[in-house]
Amino acid sequence: MKIKQNSLAIFESFKIRRYYDEKTETWYFSVIDIIAALTDSINPTDYLKKLRKRDFEVGHYIGTNCPQVEMVTETGKKRKTLAGSTEQIFRIIQSVPSKKAEPFKLWLAKTGYERIQEMADPEKALDRSRSYWQKMGRSQKWIQQRMTGHETRNKLTDYWADHEVKEGEEFAILTNIIHKEWSDLSVKDHKNLKGLKTQNLRDHMSEEELIFTALAELSTRRIAETDKTKGLEENKIPAKKGGKIAKDARKALENKTGKSVVTGKNFSPRIRGKQMIKER
Repeated sequence: MKIKQNSLAIFESFKIRRYYDEKTETWYFSVIDIIAALTDSINPTDYLKKLRKRDFEVGHYIGTNCPQVEMVTETGKKRKTLAGSTEQIFRIIQSVPSKKAEPFKLWLAKTGYERIQEMADPEKALDRSRSYWQKMGRSQKWIQQRMTGHETRNKLTDYWADHEVKEGEEFAILTNIIHKEWSDLSVKDHKNLKGLKTQNLRDHMSEEELIFTALAELSTRRIAETDKTKGLEENKIPAKKGGKIAKDARKALENKTGKSVVTGKNFSPRIRGKQMIKER
């Protein structure tokens, strides 16, 4: 199983960025993301600065042991961020007063163990994702479509990675071309339509949106494979063509049903205690 160097792990509802160092076979986790998960701080960067000033020992430990590692931001760009191995993160957690500290330690240890299992048996990764979505209240039909789309997406990014497209910003550029072509919205605009900020757009898509996203990405990969495209510029062409195939199918469905495929609905709890929006 091919390990993606930059990926996300989920603790409760928080996304923790991580990076896999192939040379040392070590996972590094974003310190800022962990501080946010442990403290619920609206400004985890400021919280960490104050922690390092208040606790000289931990400040010195972080400065001496924790490296700056490139990780992907919400915009798809790679930026240097303070990171720590499992051992280093355990040390930092000891200095953060949080009722989540012990659950987080267990989660961190389990995350490393699960990753080893997943490398030997990829099916375990799928089972874990399925369990997560079930806990979030998704239907079985939605989960199946989400997993199918996830596999389609992985095959496309594997093609890009093997054909001189750089992970991170270049992946994001091509993804946005595909998305805008089929939906008439950029990824950012689609998230704004749904009222999302840091959440994963695909986790808040309707069944139809997932299907057309998968169709666009499948078509893009097939065209790229046929044309043997390499690099960012060449792959922009199949990205637009693949997106257009899905756009034509979307418009045909909308003309038949009179309903828009692209929707502002999401799975976030409504404000003022209203019930969570259910998938159609």
